[in-house]
Amino acid sequence: MKPERIVVGVSGGVDSSVAALLLLEQGYQVDALFMKNWDERDAEGGCIWEADVADAIRVCDRLGIRLNTVDLSREYWDRVFLEFIEEYRNGRTPNPDILCNQEVKFRAFLEHALELGADRIATGHYARITETDGVMQLRKGIDANKDQSYFLCRLNQTQLAQSLFPIGDLHKPEVRKLARKAGLITHDKKDSTGICFVGERPFREFLSRYLPVAPGEIRTPSGESVGEHQGIHFYTLGQRQGLGIGGVRGHDDAPWYVVAKDIAHNVLVVSQGHDHSLLMSRSLTAVNLHWTGEPPATLPFACRAKTRYRQADQDCLIIGLDDEACSVRFAERQRAVTPGQYVVFYEGDVCLGGGVIDSTAK
Repeated sequence: MKPERIVVGVSGGVDSSVAALLLLEQGYQVDALFMKNWDERDAEGGCIWEADVADAIRVCDRLGIRLNTVDLSREYWDRVFLEFIEEYRNGRTPNPDILCNQEVKFRAFLEHALELGADRIATGHYARITETDGVMQLRKGIDANKDQSYFLCRLNQTQLAQSLFPIGDLHKPEVRKLARKAGLITHDKKDSTGICFVGERPFREFLSRYLPVAPGEIRTPSGESVGEHQGIHFYTLGQRQGLGIGGVRGHDDAPWYVVAKDIAHNVLVVSQGHDHSLLMSRSLTAVNLHWTGEPPATLPFACRAKTRYRQADQDCLIIGLDDEACSVRFAERQRAVTPGQYVVFYEGDVCLGGGVIDSTAK
């Protein structure tokens, strides 16, 4: 029987390198595909993805698999980046990685891989996919510190059925050990950070290329002026670093935090105290909902949720639900729930889906 053909997305990092390695060891016919999703040069005039594609070439040569490339920069711009900029323009804090997975990695990339003859695709995500009674379930990766199911919450049943996550059952140190044993150049490569596909760069300088810089006042909740911000879209709720506030007369030396954004008046509201009351919310409304399977059948629906990637799962109830929005009430007050970010729901280790946080309430 002819082995299943898998096209694995390689990024030049260790995770996708080991994903390809494991697929070969499992007997699949493996091809690699490198996605170019951002068309820009750095300050030295080089393409920001050149080093990554060079590493991907070396990995594929070592593994003896074919490497193809595809330019998806237009799809990324149209389907992800324009919405990213619009959200910041409206004073919200978006999460482009989630939309990128839905629209680029598991749509445009998947479509291109199928055109190349793939049966399924694979990526180096720390997550797992299981099937129960014909329903595909997205599960957390075994490595709780690296689990990426949060960023995959908008995948649908078709995308899950056509995808593999070969390293989802491994911990990061095991992945690096396998890469080192196989002689892969990426075994000690630093993990990438920064904006999905745009990479690591000074964020304010980058964002100011696309949004007008409009300085304004920084005030306390009582209206006292304590400084000037450099553009309200550069800041997010709960932020402490980079405010430029210090030695304010009449106040102690405790840290200042962003507690609100008055978009209409271009005022950044700050206060001292990590858990200031303005930062705390008991409930939220989310829009643009997506479920990896069927939505909850009855309400209230008890589950767990997180409102940012690194947060521990929190007990909650979905108390209102329609096709477009839901209302969520948490068992305990949550800090810095941020409009534009995602609330993602879980039942045990199964990711149920999520939506964009639209508003919060005390």
